Amino acid sequence: MSAILASGTKAPSFTLRVTPDQTLSLSEFAGRRVILAFYPADWSPVCGDQMTLYNHVLSEFRKKGAELVGISVDGAWCHQAFARDRNLHFPLLADFHPKGEVSRAYGAYRDDVGESARALFIIDENGTIAWSHLSPVAVNPGADGILDALDQMPNLEQKNVDAQSSHQSA
Repeated sequence: MSAILASGTKAPSFTLRVTPDQTLSLSEFAGRRVILAFYPADWSPVCGDQMTLYNHVLSEFRKKGAELVGISVDGAWCHQAFARDRNLHFPLLADFHPKGEVSRAYGAYRDDVGESARALFIIDENGTIAWSHLSPVAVNPGADGILDALDQMPNLEQKNVDAQSSHQSA
């Protein structure tokens, strides 16, 4: 596995299945922040704990102006069953076919086992990776790193005020 994409890199675009008959594209988040949480498999113990934790802190992510998306190589049907079982309120995307294509684009695919690594990315409102983190596969990275990284980003409301001020003075 090569290194995951670093901050400052333009986020690779993608369209993946969110249900067996619906897709979701990164472009649908244009102008907003998005957290991409790549993970190995829906029903593994660490992944289940990680996604459940993110579901519990989802409102905190949203207060900080970010939406959350989970991505693994599991299929859309598997994601639906897992999300229903865990009562998840964020989309799980199937990087199923071609297997791991999006994970590879982000440097987060484990060829040796055929699954996504446990990698996190925050993409800013301009489509650039603002923060990335790779965890050991057996370690739940928790939410603190994500929350800290979001806190380090410029306040969205202040950016809008600054943009309006510079536009009015031009």
